[in-house]
Amino acid sequence: MSNVNTHTYNEICAQSEALQAAWEQLNNQQDWLKQYIGNTEFEQVLFIGSGSSWYQAMTMAAVYRAWTGRPATAHPSSDLFLFRNQTVTTALNTLLVGVSRSGESHEVILALESVQDLTNWATCGITCYADSKLARMTECLVSPLGQEKSTVMTKSLSSMTFMMLAAIAQAYGHHQALQQLETVLQSNAAIVTLADNAARKWVESNSFTKTIYLGMGSMYGLALEACLKLKEMTYTWTEAYGTLEFRHGPKSIVDADTQVILLLSEQARHYELKVAKEMKQYGATIVLVAAQESEDTQFADYVINIGHAELMDEARSVLYLPFVQYNGYYTAVARGLNPDDPRNLTQFVSL
Repeated sequence: MSNVNTHTYNEICAQSEALQAAWEQLNNQQDWLKQYIGNTEFEQVLFIGSGSSWYQAMTMAAVYRAWTGRPATAHPSSDLFLFRNQTVTTALNTLLVGVSRSGESHEVILALESVQDLTNWATCGITCYADSKLARMTECLVSPLGQEKSTVMTKSLSSMTFMMLAAIAQAYGHHQALQQLETVLQSNAAIVTLADNAARKWVESNSFTKTIYLGMGSMYGLALEACLKLKEMTYTWTEAYGTLEFRHGPKSIVDADTQVILLLSEQARHYELKVAKEMKQYGATIVLVAAQESEDTQFADYVINIGHAELMDEARSVLYLPFVQYNGYYTAVARGLNPDDPRNLTQFVSL
């Protein structure tokens, strides 16, 4: 399988540089950290987005809760402006964080506009475009090398997720997290290369009619994103679940034409591997993206060892993304599809 010189492939490959630029950009936005994500006057933080941006918002909210001990949730932006009272509690002092690669997502913009009447709410955002509508209407973190020509999100999502994690750690003086994020930054280029080779090898020798992505904690949103990447680029039947939740009914779909790709945490490793072993017994092919390969992973059909088991799952989370992005890309190429031009899709959705 030869590489197709596509924007998608090149942008997946370039995510290490995008993470580095996002890390450096935080030094220029210290006032943003103090005024918004690090401001303890807010009683809750709400992260909103649409599609991939909602999925990364889930990871941002999970990490915020874990590293600060404070309330945070993630919601689809449409739920906020169409079903506000069913979605959130408006009485609390609230920070609303809009997440949008382009900064032009109509649903995110509408959601932010819909809360302007709430005097106890403040808004901010994160985007890759400093001249976007989102960045003009509210103060935003900007991932300077996250901009993309491709339709599907790859380096934009990796860099914005990493940037927000670093912002949370900096704002709350979580020195251990910052040190671990620096380790991730230094290792990311090697993981991108490893993931490229691993995904190419896997797709060249395997083909499935069904793919299930599993993940828990900060990896749950990433599992949903991994599912979307494969679905967007290849139009294949793909789903994503919380790892243990998959056992409660959905596992009935597993058969010999199913691959289960587990984004394995260290925190719940024992329990998640029990689920993977059960799916193996039902005939599924098991792929593990794991921080360490050991005796307990020998049952799996393929293990992508990203290393750094010593790090917190939250700090390590973006290292899981390159493999699932390349998996979508190489599967598209194997099917004769152009990953730059997925059917029915555009960079952002208009209402």
